[in-house]
Amino acid sequence: MILRFAMIFVLIVIGFACVIVQILYVQNAKKETDKWEVIEKSQIKTDIVILPNRGNILDVHGNILASSVPQYYVYMDTRVEALHLGGDTLFTKYVDSIADGLSRILKDTTAQYYRDRMRRAFYAKDNKDRIIRIIPRRVNYIEKKQIEKLPLVRRGYYKSGFQYDNQHLRSKPYGSLGSRTIGNIYQESGEGYAGLEKSMEQYLHGKEGLSRRQMVAGHIDDIPVTEAVNGYDIVTTLDAELMDICETALRRRLNITEADWGCCVLMETKTGELRAVCNLDRMDDGRYLEKENHAVKRVEPGSTFKTLSLTAVLDDNKMDLYDTIQVSSRPWEYYSVSHTDAHKKDTVYTLRSALAVSSNIAFAKMVTRSYEQKAERFVAKLRSMGVCDSIKIEIPGVETPRINVPNDRVTLSKMAYGYSVEVSPLQLVTFYNAIANDGRMVKPMIVKRIERNGEVVERFKTETMHSHICSETALKEVRLALHDVVWDNHLGTASVRQWGGKIIDYKAQSDLVHIAGKTGTAQLLINGQYTAGRHRITFIGYFPEENPEYTCICMINHPHNYHMYDAGYDCGRVVREIAENTMAYAGVYELKDGQKIWTKTR
Repeated sequence: MILRFAMIFVLIVIGFACVIVQILYVQNAKKETDKWEVIEKSQIKTDIVILPNRGNILDVHGNILASSVPQYYVYMDTRVEALHLGGDTLFTKYVDSIADGLSRILKDTTAQYYRDRMRRAFYAKDNKDRIIRIIPRRVNYIEKKQIEKLPLVRRGYYKSGFQYDNQHLRSKPYGSLGSRTIGNIYQESGEGYAGLEKSMEQYLHGKEGLSRRQMVAGHIDDIPVTEAVNGYDIVTTLDAELMDICETALRRRLNITEADWGCCVLMETKTGELRAVCNLDRMDDGRYLEKENHAVKRVEPGSTFKTLSLTAVLDDNKMDLYDTIQVSSRPWEYYSVSHTDAHKKDTVYTLRSALAVSSNIAFAKMVTRSYEQKAERFVAKLRSMGVCDSIKIEIPGVETPRINVPNDRVTLSKMAYGYSVEVSPLQLVTFYNAIANDGRMVKPMIVKRIERNGEVVERFKTETMHSHICSETALKEVRLALHDVVWDNHLGTASVRQWGGKIIDYKAQSDLVHIAGKTGTAQLLINGQYTAGRHRITFIGYFPEENPEYTCICMINHPHNYHMYDAGYDCGRVVREIAENTMAYAGVYELKDGQKIWTKTR
């Protein structure tokens, strides 16, 4: 027994020794090394990037605003060696069943169409004609899986020549609603190039993985090296229902006025959360589509800036709300410029009534009387109120206001009513929202939180830009003046339309929800010249006036279809419709055919 065990032990030792010697030989003998390197190179080994699933963009209630939908282009490479073994035996055997299967799955053309395409490619003499996109359109994931089960195709690329090009497509269930704010992606790279898709790219994109395609036991396998990490979901402050309310109201008015473009922004008063951002541009065929994000582009604001001028004067105690200013029916000549009013009559306005009637002359006199020799103090006061602050928000292209210290008295007088300054609609609505919010200016907010698989990764809170934009006294007086703009039937530019002393229509006035705000009309500056008959009209309001919950701006650029347009009527009615439907959506009352049918106690 001992002898037998000794012999077995010796044999095992000899075997191990042979293995070690062989290993050393293979590693060090050049002839053997070269042989095995050739074998290694003959094995297919390709690194393949695994694309992660892009995260979703959701509204505040979890409704999907943008989501990735897998779609594919299907190619056939008829140069694959297996198809040519034995002449064309394999190709001829399966071409009919593949063509029949494609026609049955896609239901868009005949089997003969696919059969002819494959045959032309297979027998083509030019190599570039031998690889074709077998299906002209993209196929979805379900169609792709069905195609992969077809005879021969199921054997993979190296037998059938079938391969798939994954397309980066984003589905927007609500269509063009808020499209410029949500953004878009490049199909080739899958990277965002506009809106939230661009600004939140680092979260949405995720992290690529890697797999290695190589020959294993006589067949090709994809072996994972690193797993792809899917992108985060972005939960916004937007509300799909409120966005639809805003876009519907804006589109209706744009179709009537045939304006170049219009935009609306709806902001929640206390939090600064943006519930809707809508932009519509007129196309060549007359349709209105989302093209540019006008809400973040700065423009001359016109008379909506008068509220800012009034706040500055009152807060600096330069004048009182009931101080009077003489206004003539003739232009007011101030150095080299003539200031005119749309309301031509000799009268005396208080500062309160001057805002209601939107008198350019009164405001030019008010600001020059207060700051004529110290224009830098006027601009400094505006800056202290947050008017000049840049707004950092997850919407690309937000422009900083342009409000510079004027070099002459004339420029100062024009700044008083919104010329020689540039402010974006988003900046304007932020300031008016501060008035509605007891003087507290909050930063506009559009991203609420970041999630992965339903779990919160990061949460964003309301940020205060300025705790008080002005004194409480000045704030109360400005609110009184903004009330009159809508509710003073004799002076208010957003109150009523009258004919023969009788009310024939209402502008921003509503018996469902009380609105306070300001109108604005600015002549357009084109090629360095202000152009007659071309204007930008605006209304900004907050509601309900008694306890504000929302602030809304509507801006319409160059209405074509009117011989006389009216910011209070055109833009005021848009904000009024938004306000009525927003409060109905909040459950304050129920609307039926535009009429209130019941009220809820809040």
